[in-house]
Amino acid sequence: MESKIVIDKMHPEDWDKVKDIYLEGIATGNATFQKEAPSWEEWDNNHLATCRMVARLKDEILGWVALTPVSNRYVYAGVAEVSVYVSQRSKGKGIGDLLLKTLIEQSEQNGFWTLQSGIFPENVASLKLHKNNGFREIGRRERIGEMDGVWRDIFLLERRSNEV
Repeated sequence: MESKIVIDKMHPEDWDKVKDIYLEGIATGNATFQKEAPSWEEWDNNHLATCRMVARLKDEILGWVALTPVSNRYVYAGVAEVSVYVSQRSKGKGIGDLLLKTLIEQSEQNGFWTLQSGIFPENVASLKLHKNNGFREIGRRERIGEMDGVWRDIFLLERRSNEV
């Protein structure tokens, strides 16, 4: 019998595997401005408790997705920043698409009307993934952050819900 990939809630005990995938993304230099992974406690405090998921194949975690609030002001309660990471060995297998589709569905069930992502122009796969899932480019933030002595741009993408 063929094993099936399951999108499941992320649990604290998943953190070591989630962190390893995050570190792989950091190592590319094109996934985040972060230079190291935070502790579970810091990560947990910075991400919303809802819409945290992992892609599982048996006991292996292939990728993860989560939301970060863009503001603590009430008016922005339905707006969140997307993080989606797929392990290097699982890239190109539709894991990111499965995670992002599930995240969109879950976010709408939880009252989010806008999802946004800031993506380095060099991260072509992530740009394609987001655009294929209804995100549109709304601008380029030039020289938004410095990384290893180089000022980097990001594309700002957003997805507006038709349901919320």
